Amino acid sequence: MALLTIENLPGAAVEVAAGATLLAALQAAGHDWMHACGAKGRCTTCRLQVQSGLENLSPPTAAELRYRAAGRLLPTERLTCQAGLPAGNATGRVPEATQLPHVQYG
Repeated sequence: MALLTIENLPGAAVEVAAGATLLAALQAAGHDWMHACGAKGRCTTCRLQVQSGLENLSPPTAAELRYRAAGRLLPTERLTCQAGLPAGNATGRVPEATQLPHVQYG
C-alpha cells in the first residue's frame, strides 16, 4: 500500500489502498477533511499542497485541469477527492485557507 503523510496534521500518516482517493483514505483513517461539494470535484476546498511524491499520484482529472486553467489550483496542488496514490508515497500539507477550525494543525 502507498502512504500519504500530512505534515501539518499530527498523526496523519495514512495508507491509501489501490483505487481509493486520498480523501477516502483520510476519512477512513478518522481524519476530518474539508470537502464542501461532497467529493464531486466541483470546488477546491479539499485541496492538498503536495510537498513530495507528486509523481506518485494518479494523473490530474478533468476537474483538476479546469481549476488549474482558471488559476484556482496550483501545479503542486491536488484535489483529495480526485487524486489517488497507486504506488509510492506522498507528503503534503493542508492549505491554511481550508483548515477546519476544530482541528489542531502543526
